[in-house]
Order: sequence, then structure tokens, then C-alpha cells
Amino acid sequence: MDFEPVCLYSVEIGDVFSLTSDGDDEIKQSVREALEIRQRHRITARRASSESVLSRVLPPMMEPGDSWHVVSQGDIDSLSYLAHIVEAEPLDYVLFSTWCMIGEDVERFSRWIDEGKIGRLDCYVGEIFPSQYADAHEMLCTVASRTGGRVCVFRNHSKIYAGQNSRFSFAIESSANINTNPRAEQTAIHASSELFSFYKEYFDAIKSYQRNFDDWRPHEIRTTA
Repeated sequence: MDFEPVCLYSVEIGDVFSLTSDGDDEIKQSVREALEIRQRHRITARRASSESVLSRVLPPMMEPGDSWHVVSQGDIDSLSYLAHIVEAEPLDYVLFSTWCMIGEDVERFSRWIDEGKIGRLDCYVGEIFPSQYADAHEMLCTVASRTGGRVCVFRNHSKIYAGQNSRFSFAIESSANINTNPRAEQTAIHASSELFSFYKEYFDAIKSYQRNFDDWRPHEIRTTA
């Protein structure tokens, strides 16, 4: 299969600044809150930048049989690849697998669902997620249940998206979690019904450590190219 390698290089973004240990508790708390806000804005800015880059190097719509391979230098989070597809055309079904994610990521899935861009959502996360990201986990359970999907917790470190609509099916394989970090990452996007089915069948069979989605049933997939 022919493909064109594309290397994307990051710009320098200040990720670290220090705090003194002086000051009362109220000031320290205000600074901590400022840090949290600053981090959220930095993540948003990187996503906007990364999606702008992807819009220039990836085709507006994936065609069945396409395979795109991207190496980035830490300025592209894996959710940007799904966004490139979702913003171009609605999807009947999406699954994703990640070790962890944050509340802003969950909110983005929620918006896509509200806008009719994702019909059914199944989510597969690592065993640390419910305890170390408790708020995001609770939000994600609410969002997935709205679509008839589930949040499945197990010993997971895979980073996968898979989805489909009436036109095509796809799978995204990435080294990155659903976040942005300053490390090099590799991602491959395949418009392949075979790979979509391969991943969906695997994740459908996973038994969650938690019992809050025991009535879940697998989504019935379409037959596409």
C-alpha cells in the first residue's frame, strides 16, 4: 500500500515555572488554581495547533483503503486524529482505548454526542482510571451511558480508536494516550473495515472490573468497505 510519510515538529512551549515556598495558605491555593487554569489553556492551545496541522497534511475525508502514518514530536495529542474524522462526517459508532484521560477530554466527547457527531460510544480505560481520575471517570460513565455504551475498566495500556458510519470504517493506532505530552509519538490511521472489526471484536469481549455496565450489549456493526 502506498503512503506518504509525514513528520511534524513541535514549537517550543514553556511547560514549567516555579513557585516560592513563602506566603500564606490562601495565596498558595490561588496560585495552585492559576496553575490548573494555565495548564488547561495550554492543552487547548496545543490541540488547536495540532488539528490545524493535521488539516493540512491529512485528506479532508478518509477513503476506504487509505492508510496514513504520522510521527509527531509531542505537539499532537491522539484525540486530534479522531477530531479530524468526526468534524468531517458524523459517526454511528466509536470506541476508544486509553490508559487515562482528563475531564476536558470527556467534555469533548459529550459535545460531539450532543451535536449528533457520535451515535454510540464505548470506552476502555486502565485500572488506575477510576481511582486516580475519579471525576473524569464519573463523567465518562454518564456520557457513555447516554449513548447505550459502556466504560470498561481492565488492565489496559492500549491506545486505539475505531469507528464507522455508512460510508466507511476505520481504526487509529497510536502510542499516545488521550492527552498532550512533549514526547515523540507515532500514529497510524487505517480506513479498513477489517481492522475496525478486529479491534471491536476484541474489546467487545473484555469483562470490566466494575459492574456498573452489566446490562451492556455490543453495538451491531454495519457492513462497509
